[in-house]
Amino acid sequence: MQGESNDTSEPRAADPAEGEGNATAGAAPASSADPLAEAKAEAAKMKESWLRAAADFDNFRKRTRKELEDARRTGREDLLRAILPVFDNLERAIQSAQRSSDVKAMADGLAMVQRQFVEALSREGISRVPTIGQPFDPSVHEAIQQVETSDHAPGTVLAEVQPGYTQGDRLMRAAMVVVAKAKPSDVVEEPAS
Repeated sequence: MQGESNDTSEPRAADPAEGEGNATAGAAPASSADPLAEAKAEAAKMKESWLRAAADFDNFRKRTRKELEDARRTGREDLLRAILPVFDNLERAIQSAQRSSDVKAMADGLAMVQRQFVEALSREGISRVPTIGQPFDPSVHEAIQQVETSDHAPGTVLAEVQPGYTQGDRLMRAAMVVVAKAKPSDVVEEPAS
C-alpha cells in the first residue's frame, strides 16, 4: 500500500534550517506577555493615575477654599480699616457732646463724621442709591408707600425712608422709598342727551 508510506504521523528528521525558523517562530509567542497580565498592569497603571488625579483635585479644592477664605478675610479687614477712623471720630463726637452745650458745633462735628463715612464707603466702591426726585426703579428701590399727588409725575420718588447702597453694579440693599401716584380724576358726568 503505497498510501501508507506517505503517512505524516511518523516522526521526521528535522532539517537544521527549519529548526531555526521554528525556534524563531516559537520565540515570538514565548516573548509576548500574557494578555491578562498586560490588562491587569494597564488597569493598575490607570488606577494609580486616577488616584493621583483625585488627590490633586482634592488638594486643589482645599487650596481654593483656603484662598477664598483668605480673600474674604482680607476684604473684611480692608473695609474695617476704612471704617474704624469714622467710628473713632463718632466716639469723640459723643464724648464732646457730653461736655459741650453748643448744639451748632455738635451738628457740624456730626456732619463731618458723616462725610468721612461716605468718603470711606466711596473708596471701597460703595455708593448710595439716588432716590428723591428720581423715577421709581424696582431694581434699586423698594416702594413701601404710595402717595396721591398732582405735584409730581406718577412713579416719582417723593421721600426716602431708608437709604439703599450699591457696590459697583451689585445692589447691597434696596432703598425704601415713598412713590407718587396720580390722584383719581373727578368723575366726569356724561352729557345729557
